[in-house]
Amino acid sequence: MLDESLLDDPEALARVDRRGLLRGAAESGARVRTAARHAAEAGLAEIKAEGRPRAVLIAGPGTAAAGVADLLAALAGAACPVTRLHSSGVAPAPGALRWTLPGWAGSVDLLLLVTTDGSEPGLALLAEQAYRRGCTVVAVAPQNSPLSESIGGVHGLAVPMATAPYEEYDESATAGPGALWALLTPLLVLLDRVGLLTASPDTLRLVADRLDRTAERCGPAIATYSNPAKMLASELADSLPLVWTEGQYAGPAGRRFAAVLAELAGRPALSAELPEALPAHGVLLAGAFAAGADPGDFFRDRVDEPQPMHARVVLLRDRPTGGLSAAPTARELALSHDTAISELEPEEGSELENLAELLAITDFAAVYLALASAGRS
Repeated sequence: MLDESLLDDPEALARVDRRGLLRGAAESGARVRTAARHAAEAGLAEIKAEGRPRAVLIAGPGTAAAGVADLLAALAGAACPVTRLHSSGVAPAPGALRWTLPGWAGSVDLLLLVTTDGSEPGLALLAEQAYRRGCTVVAVAPQNSPLSESIGGVHGLAVPMATAPYEEYDESATAGPGALWALLTPLLVLLDRVGLLTASPDTLRLVADRLDRTAERCGPAIATYSNPAKMLASELADSLPLVWTEGQYAGPAGRRFAAVLAELAGRPALSAELPEALPAHGVLLAGAFAAGADPGDFFRDRVDEPQPMHARVVLLRDRPTGGLSAAPTARELALSHDTAISELEPEEGSELENLAELLAITDFAAVYLALASAGRS
């Protein structure tokens, strides 16, 4: 159950937010600026590429690393294949995780290591394996972490992970939404220099500004009726979110939204891209999760019973609707099954700016859903 009254009580939100999730979401713009500075100080902005890599391999634990790989793959597009190396091991603990390079990886490939921890011996072993194969290695990890210190031994480049402004490294802060931008930004600078995507210093400044403006719109002091993140969190109360995306860059944003809903708010969610989402999730709209479905006895006492979970469509687009679009068909399908639909689309801007706005709003929404659910329990 969601305590909707908590959403419009900034002081109560601050008391419930023991992990600093709202702060992490709000400081994303500052993380971009700090991370861009760290990248420049590490020399990434001065790299003179001798050619594009054949492939980009990304390894790292957690939702943030998965999001980085997904976003970079979308931004690079057809310029270069971007592949995430999945870990193996007996537990999701830093000491138990291991990664392995594919057999074809070699001197024309680029290995990127991303972690908010930096103590994973498996990543250090992967870097050594890449060095023996001749791969170029770049890592983004907390400063003075074991991984950062080991990268120099394999002739790799380590970039310190950006922390919150005026704060030293705090492991608890890295679990928040700001960690995504701390890991992603240096790699945007790097891949811009090697010609795989466009992320100039001016573009990153605009991204940081868009994140700041979105944080102002979605902040805890802004009332629910004019706050897109609080409104979305309220609409998703007691529902199964079906996150439908349209556009090359909306897909990673939708998948990340589903991931952070599960990780931060404990809420299951399904993500799919249009138009494939329509047949993939169509049966959910007509089955037990349909808005009108009620499998129980009509006359039973519902006062003290939890409400059944119904599907709600969340439609994310990376730009305003225009030209060919599956959005009208998606709306028609949802409404034909009496299923509510929430829609998000960014303001006009560059691809990275639009993506940043979608990520910021959905991150804030997941945080509000997590805090309001915790406040009710």
